Amino acid sequence: MATNAAIFVRIDSNVKKEAEYIMKQLGVTPSSLITMLYHNVILSRGIPFDVRLPVRVPIAIGDMTDEEVMKLLQEGIDDVKNGRVHSVDEVEKTIKELHGFK
Repeated sequence: MATNAAIFVRIDSNVKKEAEYIMKQLGVTPSSLITMLYHNVILSRGIPFDVRLPVRVPIAIGDMTDEEVMKLLQEGIDDVKNGRVHSVDEVEKTIKELHGFK
């Protein structure tokens, strides 16, 4: 027969409030969500989602506002005008270093 165990955690109150607002809309309690997470850890034999550093710049232009796109375009134009440019080899090297490519 299964017994219940308690888990005690501390979490930022704003994160808790925002997450619980979403969970309520989904009809999921914090306890049931944690239970689902634990079951998925067991099934996947690891953390069931990617744990990575956030991308520094949005990958898809569709995720950006018109103002963000225009700002980045203007920054690029200003860089070219002021000679702040990089060779293809420099860019390729930086990309490989940032993303761990060989």
